[in-house]
Amino acid sequence: MKIAITAQGNTPDSAVDPRFGRAAWLLIHDDSNDAWECIDNAAGRDTAHGAGIQAAQKVADQQAETLLTGAIGPKAFASLQAAKIRIFHGAKGTALEALEAFKAGQLKEASEMDATGGV
Repeated sequence: MKIAITAQGNTPDSAVDPRFGRAAWLLIHDDSNDAWECIDNAAGRDTAHGAGIQAAQKVADQQAETLLTGAIGPKAFASLQAAKIRIFHGAKGTALEALEAFKAGQLKEASEMDATGGV
């Protein structure tokens, strides 16, 4: 399974970026081989509109099945749902700590009711 995590830097030791669409980096962890890949999100971060939708497309392009982030907005939520990507918010600490919290069942799966974009 591939898991995308929003991050402020490009390593697993980087802090989780609480924003989805405007996150600095998207880290992709592949459980099948314990590998990490980093995706620069500069294009989405600097856009005036549609940052969440652009970031959702990047996550889908990486064939991630799950996203871990701080908070997510309604448009990005809808885009990820359409791609059948599960969304867990409330991630904090480092990307590696967020991954461990997810695996331990400590993150809440986002619903349409709480996809507000607020942090």
